[in-house]
Amino acid sequence: MLRLERLERAYVQGPRRIEVLKGASASFFPGETVALLGPSGAGKSTLLHIAGLLERPDSGAVLIDGIDCIKLSDKEQTRMRRMEVGFVYQFHHLLPEFSALENAILPQLIAGRGSAEAKTRAKELLGSLGLSERWDHRPAQLSGGEQQRVAIARAVANGPKVLLADEPTGNLDPPTAERVFEELLKLVRQEGVAAVVATHNLDLAARMDRVLRLSDGLLVEEEVAVVKVARR
Repeated sequence: MLRLERLERAYVQGPRRIEVLKGASASFFPGETVALLGPSGAGKSTLLHIAGLLERPDSGAVLIDGIDCIKLSDKEQTRMRRMEVGFVYQFHHLLPEFSALENAILPQLIAGRGSAEAKTRAKELLGSLGLSERWDHRPAQLSGGEQQRVAIARAVANGPKVLLADEPTGNLDPPTAERVFEELLKLVRQEGVAAVVATHNLDLAARMDRVLRLSDGLLVEEEVAVVKVARR
């Protein structure tokens, strides 16, 4: 679903040139969750932004379903991002004036889906995330975990091939983070989306299908068993 090839990205700060990505490559497959580990400042968010077509690399390729998206125009990238990529951030970024249901409907309407179909899809997603009784609640009326589950529903509403999550449970207490993570895993497999989850939580990383560590600008595969030992 997603292939990153030899990504390079550097930033210039005054006289300094900071190389964040130095040829990072990896493949991500349908229905799998991949943990992205690395210390703060290693470039995890930069990598997700490039993978999600929010930022262009200095060189390299981002292929989604075989299409090299870096070669697309800005307009074509916007369409690809809207239809094929879902984002979940540490903070939910829900629209406060809209209900949970409306927040999950809006991206579908923007993509051109009819209102009745969008409503049905939103209800199905929210129901699968345990929010059937909370459809008509606005974000301020929901708990932190519920807000994040609505954000997950919104992220996959258009049936993307790729889901990118940046510390999706970072603002939640451990029991709530556990439930949100379980719901995320279930939905990834249900939807067949390739999910890349940046996290500092080794407990969660150890339960994903694969683990990649961003180290010195490269993506290095790490044994899940090693992560399980490290978290003890």
